[in-house]
Amino acid sequence: MDYPGNLFVVAAPSGAGKSSLVKALLELDSQVLPSVSHTTRPPRGQEKHGREYFFVSDEEFDRMVLADAFVEWAHVHSRRYGTSKKMIEDRIARGADVILEIDYQGALQIKRVFANAVLVFILPPSWEELRSRLERRGEDSPDIIEMRLENAREELAQAPQFDFVIINELFERALFDLKAIVHAQRLKYSAQRRARADTFQALHIP
Repeated sequence: MDYPGNLFVVAAPSGAGKSSLVKALLELDSQVLPSVSHTTRPPRGQEKHGREYFFVSDEEFDRMVLADAFVEWAHVHSRRYGTSKKMIEDRIARGADVILEIDYQGALQIKRVFANAVLVFILPPSWEELRSRLERRGEDSPDIIEMRLENAREELAQAPQFDFVIINELFERALFDLKAIVHAQRLKYSAQRRARADTFQALHIP
């Protein structure tokens, strides 16, 4: 189905900065709405239920899987994450642009359901910088950091399957690149035709 809104899916290995970039974009662009995923992991820091994630038990997650409520779900770092199909459909059907930060497995699954989804991959500038960011975050033990770095090798190998790639070396530049992708998508013929149907009709453009 060709929805009036755009769906942007952002993936990256842990520490590449996708959450910070998406948060900054949401603060700058009121037309973009977040997609809030469900997860079985506990909240971190100031995270709140329904804002960053819907924090659910394993039993509740199982029920949602059986009800086919997720457009995708996956195990990531020993926890499960899922994206509600209905939440995305409701928002883009109203013409809103939705952005979702997720792992690469989920991104590719979403592309199979929402063919017009725009996939964006965030790269770190180097392995050394990726390790440094994970250590500076101060959230994980050394063992967890090593696991995230090992997982990153597999995740980075999936970058060729994405529509756009941003190297997050300078945050301001990476944010500019993300904004440019969103703006360019809105200017595509099909998007403009949906958003400004009256103008196209008045100009007799099919």
